Amino acid sequence: MSGFAELFSEYNVLAAFGMTLILTVFSAIGALLIGTIVAILRVSPVAALRFFGTAYVTLVRNTPLTLIVVFCAFGFLNFMGVRLLPESSSLMAQNAAWCVVALSIYHASFVAEAIRSGINTVPVGQAEAARAIGLNFGQTLGQVVLPQAFRGAIAPLGNTLIALTKNTTVVAAVGVAEAALMMKNMIEFNPDYMFAIFGIVALGFVILTLPVGVMFTNLSRKLTVQR
Repeated sequence: MSGFAELFSEYNVLAAFGMTLILTVFSAIGALLIGTIVAILRVSPVAALRFFGTAYVTLVRNTPLTLIVVFCAFGFLNFMGVRLLPESSSLMAQNAAWCVVALSIYHASFVAEAIRSGINTVPVGQAEAARAIGLNFGQTLGQVVLPQAFRGAIAPLGNTLIALTKNTTVVAAVGVAEAALMMKNMIEFNPDYMFAIFGIVALGFVILTLPVGVMFTNLSRKLTVQR
């Protein structure tokens, strides 16, 4: 127990996991917005839009997340000098903002596929009925198809959110002070407490992800569309 006490007194564990939580929340919002747009493109009646949506999912999903994070943080921020936050913000805050962009772009491909799978669960007859009463493609999608698609995609969206939470550890590569970077520093300066360090980090991620899994499982059961 003395090892745990020493680690907690020497390192700000709550702040590190707080940064992980901030990255998760903002990246999840970004991924949901981008992913919804990409999913709409993938089912669009316009061939060029379908091609763009498919190309986005195929390219991004098969690109290593580390590469996207490093490209955003070092390419856009350090090399091109593109800042997402005010000039007065610290370098770590600027890095964190670009990491949110990178995480959003990457996980949007998985969100798009989850939503598209939800769209595929909606009977074709409902879309045809909506078109028959005079709704255009956008109205049919927004008023008939997407509400049911989101309900059908709750479980895979929950899995994507859990994966996003764990994938925030990648941003340690660009110096954002979240849980993985804290673990690296702990191991470097306190190697004698290796098992205690792993226990703290593992427990932290369990606390972050377990409630999400339970919540999305319950939502999936309650909101499942009965066919």
